[in-house]
Amino acid sequence: MSATLRFPVVLVVAVVWVPSASSDENWSQFRGPSAGVADGKSLPDEWSTTKNVIWKIDVPGRGWSSPVVWGDRIFLTTVVKEGEFEEPKKGLYFRGERLKPSPDAHRWLLLCIDWKTGKQLWQRQVHEGPPASTVHVKNTYASETPITDGERVYAYFGNVGLFCFDLEGNELWSRKWGSFKMRNGWGTAASPVLHEDRLYVVNDNDEKSFLVALDAKTGREIWKIERDEGSNWATPFVWKNDKRVELITSGTKRVRSYDLDGKLLWELDGMSTITIPTPFARHGLLYVSSGYVMDKKKPFFAIRPGASGDISLKPDETSNASVAWCQKSAGPYNPSPLVYGDNLYVLYDMGTLGCYDARTGKPHYEKQRLGAKAGFTASPWASGERIYCLDENGETHVVEAGPEFKPLGRNRLDEMCMATPAVLRGNLLIRTLTKLYRIGKTD
Repeated sequence: MSATLRFPVVLVVAVVWVPSASSDENWSQFRGPSAGVADGKSLPDEWSTTKNVIWKIDVPGRGWSSPVVWGDRIFLTTVVKEGEFEEPKKGLYFRGERLKPSPDAHRWLLLCIDWKTGKQLWQRQVHEGPPASTVHVKNTYASETPITDGERVYAYFGNVGLFCFDLEGNELWSRKWGSFKMRNGWGTAASPVLHEDRLYVVNDNDEKSFLVALDAKTGREIWKIERDEGSNWATPFVWKNDKRVELITSGTKRVRSYDLDGKLLWELDGMSTITIPTPFARHGLLYVSSGYVMDKKKPFFAIRPGASGDISLKPDETSNASVAWCQKSAGPYNPSPLVYGDNLYVLYDMGTLGCYDARTGKPHYEKQRLGAKAGFTASPWASGERIYCLDENGETHVVEAGPEFKPLGRNRLDEMCMATPAVLRGNLLIRTLTKLYRIGKTD
């Protein structure tokens, strides 16, 4: 690396190949099966708009959802508009609210793309018309990442609905809850999660927040509960620990854990006033965080399994029977954190990286500057003893994994990026403002 780099899938003879969802073969959900860690085949050391590019394609419309992959099929959502889109602004843009939704017709789409060639296999429209709500100029109407179980793909558009297709593009069912007011008209972004035969969706808004469990095969509502929350953008997480399975939701008022029947198990307060990062687990601990840049509170919690009731810390505490540790000013705003090996990595919007002991919360280094000329929204990923951080200019900053801050290089794609990449089979799928790249070793 140079210092300046800067479905079940039907194969030939009708053999059905169903790879394991936990292997390096598939990337079925936001941040993949291992919360951003992809330690299969190694990624290329360098890439650009031409170097180590297996293919790149134009993607119609706008969307900051991530691609997901099963077998030889890539699924991606987008929204196409009649007329021109307003150009998004980079960095922490505080004047991006729009008072009225666009009167122009929009088309909400799910795309299926061939892994090998980049050719579009099919496209399905799930909704058409003027949008019922606004979005921040940096957000899109397609910011929720789809999810697949290898038999079906589920495309969620927060203020339109949830749509289920088989891998050939046949619509199986849909659910529509209507459009709800979001804080400052910023739009939605929380993706659905899947566990066994159930799909879970959190819709936290400023009118009627709820958590719903659906039968993944039929779309039948199994249960639905109201939530005492305003707008949030955090994708929920199914935590399978050594005591039970829990459904974790991050919220401004409370982090809450539910059992799979919707019963509240425990709750934790102390988050910042905007909650975006997705919870995840490693080393027997649950990691939850929030860090709105205008808040003094930017907490990062590590929680032990088996908690019950209110596990909130007292003002002078950094741990208790259920909270293993807390760093009160380490939480990120947009990017979800990452645990790789024994270390926790936290990427901050303003272009710094922190590293902590994942089990104790002890800092190895805090807020070391990456040297970016843009902010960070996409979540980091890890592979081959390296940490990768993609900024909004399309430049990926590569740092050696470990307790010392050691930048290795940069790779640039020269277009705005906010979507978190898919990382599998020694390849990257990076979505830019107008394109999708498949990057891998071509030599």
